[in-house]
Amino acid sequence: QWYQRRVRMKGKNCVAIAADKRLGIRFQTVSCDFQKIFPMGKKLFIGLPGLATDVQTFANELKFHANLYNLSENRELSPKTFLSMVSNFLYNRRFGPYFIEPVVAGLDPKTDEPFIASTDLIGCPMVTNDFVVAGTCLEQLYGMCETLYKPDMQPDELFECISQALLNAQDRDAYSGWGGVVYVIEPNKITKRELKARMD
Repeated sequence: QWYQRRVRMKGKNCVAIAADKRLGIRFQTVSCDFQKIFPMGKKLFIGLPGLATDVQTFANELKFHANLYNLSENRELSPKTFLSMVSNFLYNRRFGPYFIEPVVAGLDPKTDEPFIASTDLIGCPMVTNDFVVAGTCLEQLYGMCETLYKPDMQPDELFECISQALLNAQDRDAYSGWGGVVYVIEPNKITKRELKARMD
């Protein structure tokens, strides 16, 4: 059972993360409300496209270690440190990997600097300054993001941009869709919005 797409975008002092809601086995839809984005800190989120069982297992393992870090270090986990943790866990299992492609988005707990990155299934990290995508419709998402993205967007503009990219890309991929969810992370608040989409 796979679920399909994730996209992250960086704005001016903010970052957004979005995902569709579909869980399916190829063309058979299993669920229309499957959790794909997980909070790992006050201003830190991870999206996990991939095999549903691996997603849930890996998310629980990450949450456990993130909480352990916060307790032992007595401080919030930064996105860069968290990316290293994700990469390390995946590389340790490289001979029997989790079938996931994590995407990390968050703000630094001290400086509120936006951070987005992704890894492959064996933990090779890719840090970028604009957007990252993962899932079944990479080509469609890349095209939409390259068309709509511009640097230093404000939170409302960033929400509109990532929503349009997600909805228009998933309309061109039969494995994705059935609505979406968007988190906009700002220094003083996190906004979660759900998107309605075609249900066919």
